[in-house]
Amino acid sequence: MPETNNNRKWLTMRIGRGTLAFATTTDDGSGIVYEPYVVKSGISMAANLREAFKKADLLLEPPMRVRVMTDTDVLMVPVDLFSEDTMDQMYYHAFPQTAQNAVYHNVLPDLNAVAVFSMNRDLRLVIDDHFRDVKLIAAVSPVWRYLHQRSFTGNRNKLYGYFHEKHIDIFSFQQNRFKFCNTFKAERAHDSLYFLLYVWKQLQLQPEHDELHIVGDIMDSEWLVAELKKYLQNAYVINPSADFNRAQVTEIKGMPYDMQTLFVKGR
Repeated sequence: MPETNNNRKWLTMRIGRGTLAFATTTDDGSGIVYEPYVVKSGISMAANLREAFKKADLLLEPPMRVRVMTDTDVLMVPVDLFSEDTMDQMYYHAFPQTAQNAVYHNVLPDLNAVAVFSMNRDLRLVIDDHFRDVKLIAAVSPVWRYLHQRSFTGNRNKLYGYFHEKHIDIFSFQQNRFKFCNTFKAERAHDSLYFLLYVWKQLQLQPEHDELHIVGDIMDSEWLVAELKKYLQNAYVINPSADFNRAQVTEIKGMPYDMQTLFVKGR
């Protein structure tokens, strides 16, 4: 039986720490359809996804191929130290609360690193029940790869902060590898300010010369930038629309920056 046009497309599913959303290209390939799904508290994400297959428009007749972006704890391992035989043990040691999850990895060749992450086994079963071809992606990995490329502009050292779901990923690059990479829980703008300045100081960046760039779902962004500029001369908020040449995907209300980056720049 020939494959339909619908099944040649990819569905992109983003599974956050308390959110669920779906997106795909239009049939003519000229645009993006985005559909957030309201997650019910009190039941597992696997149960929410089962319900979504009954209610979400993009899941009523989904394509057979899916890219699953999962926003979860990530263990970064240098390529030369990575082994599939030991990645489960290493990940469970770093994040013991995930000991019942299945462990996966993405190789980041541009950064000489491997991102190790996990997914609830019941959630993976629900996904496998509905799709023939499944690719798992650590949600922040497209952001790392794009901002790594962006970091080569100019001659200043750069520190980045990516805000999503009350967490902030803070990272910096030194040529083709991470200089720093960590995730912090930041439920208030004051928390974000503390973590950004702490990492800045730890990396011994220069307040008169080097740059800080923040992006994503930034709480109290105007206040945060004003406070940062009391200590740093070059603190900026990345505007995705301008940065991605006004790509249509950046106009979609509520779509996370990592999902936008995946559509515009790829993995």
